Amino acid sequence: MPFTHDTEVALQAAAVLVNTAQEPDELTTVAELQRFLEEHEYTGRRDLTVDELDAVRDVRATLRRLLTADREGAAALVNELLAEARAVPQLVRHGDYDWHIHATPQDAPLVTRIVVETAMAMIDLIRADDLSRLGLCADDDCDGIVLDLSRNRSKRFCSTTCGNRNAVAAYRARQAGSD
Repeated sequence: MPFTHDTEVALQAAAVLVNTAQEPDELTTVAELQRFLEEHEYTGRRDLTVDELDAVRDVRATLRRLLTADREGAAALVNELLAEARAVPQLVRHGDYDWHIHATPQDAPLVTRIVVETAMAMIDLIRADDLSRLGLCADDDCDGIVLDLSRNRSKRFCSTTCGNRNAVAAYRARQAGSD
C-alpha cells in the first residue's frame, strides 16, 4: 500500500532520528539538530537551543519504543502520545506541499511536533496492518531501525554503512571458502 508523502517523510525522519542515538551519537550539537531539521523538512517553530536539542535527544527512546512496538502496543502508544500533546488534526498547505495533515500548531515546541507527526504517520501503518515495514537492522552489531518502503520489501540494513559492511564480510567469507 502506498503511503502519503507526509506519512513517508515523518516515518523516515523518525527512523533517522532514532538511529542518531547509536554510537557514535550523531545528534550532539545544535548545528547537527539544525541539519537534521533541514534534511527532513520540519516546519514551524525552531528555537535551536541546547534545551531544544536535549528534548529532541530525550524523545528518541520514546520514538524507538513506538517504531518497534507490536500493533497493539503501537496503537496504545500513539493514543497516549496524541492525547498528551492535545493533538488536533487539521488540513494545512505550505511551501510546495498541497493539503496534508498537521496536528499541532506551527508554534508548538519542536519535540511536540516531532512526536505528533511520527504518531500520525504510525496511524497509517497500524490501520493498514503494515508494521512489517519497520524492523531492526540485519547487521549483528547494529540495533538501528529499518524503514522499508520499497515494493519488494527487501531493505535489511538501516544504512549504507551497515549494508556495505555485511556485503564485504560476505565477499570475504566466499573468498575464504574458495581457497
